[in-house]
Amino acid sequence: MSNKKTSGGFPLIVSFFAIVICIGIGIFIYKGILGSASNFEGGDPEKGHPHNILGTMYKGGFIVPILIGFFLTVLTFAVERFITIQKATGRGKTDKFISKIKALIASHDFDAAIAECDKQKGSLANVVHEGIAKYKFVQNDANMDKEAKVHAIQKALEEATALELPMLSKNMVVISTLASIGTLAGLIGTVLGMIRAFAALANAGAPDTSALATGISEALVNTLVGILTSAFAIIFYNFFSNRVDQITYAMDEAGFSIIQEFQSSGK
Repeated sequence: MSNKKTSGGFPLIVSFFAIVICIGIGIFIYKGILGSASNFEGGDPEKGHPHNILGTMYKGGFIVPILIGFFLTVLTFAVERFITIQKATGRGKTDKFISKIKALIASHDFDAAIAECDKQKGSLANVVHEGIAKYKFVQNDANMDKEAKVHAIQKALEEATALELPMLSKNMVVISTLASIGTLAGLIGTVLGMIRAFAALANAGAPDTSALATGISEALVNTLVGILTSAFAIIFYNFFSNRVDQITYAMDEAGFSIIQEFQSSGK
C-alpha cells in the first residue's frame, strides 16, 4: 500500500528565483514607470520637481524598488498558496465530505468510502484513503490483536498526515518573513529620508527646499510602501494559516472517526 501525496507549491529553487524576479520587476517599475521623464518638471527625474504621485514615489529613493519587489513577492506567494491550499482542500466542501465518510464507515461500506476519497481528492482525502485502506487490510488479519490493529491504523494515518502537512505550510515562511522585513525596510527608507530632510534644514542661510522636499518624500513613500507590504503579508499569512488549521482539524476528525469505528466494531 503506497501513500498518496498531494503535489503543489514552489520548489525551493523556484521560490528563490521568484523572489529575485519580483525584485527585478520592482527595479523595472521604479526606473521605467516611476522614473519616467513625463512625471517630472523639465523631464529630469533627478533634479526636476515631481508633478504626480508616480514622480513622488520615485523620489523615495533606492529602497522603493526593493519594497515594490517585496510587495510583488507577497502577492506572488499569496497566489501560489491559494492555488496549492485550494488543491489540497479537494473538489467538494470539507464538512460534507467528512459527514459522508463518517456515514460510510459506520455502515462498513469501505469501497464506497475509498471511491469517495478518490472523487474528493486533496490532502484530506489522501489521509482518509490511507486510513480506510489500512482498516480494510487489518480488520480480518488473525495474526494481529485488536490493539496492534488500532496502532497500525493510527500509524497509517500519521504517516499520511506527515506527507501532507509540509506541502500545506510550504512557503508560508516567505510571507511571514516579508511581514516583518517590509516594515523594517520601510523604516530604513524613512530614516534615510529624514536624515536628508534635516540635512537640508541644517544648511546655513535659507534651507534647500528642494532637498527638504526630497527628504520628506523619501521618508513618507518608504513608510507607505513598507506598511502596505507588511499589512498584506500579515493578512495573507493569517488567512492561509487558518485554512491550514481547518484542513488539519478535518484530518484529525476523520482519523478519530476511523479509529473509533474500528474500536467499537469488536473485531
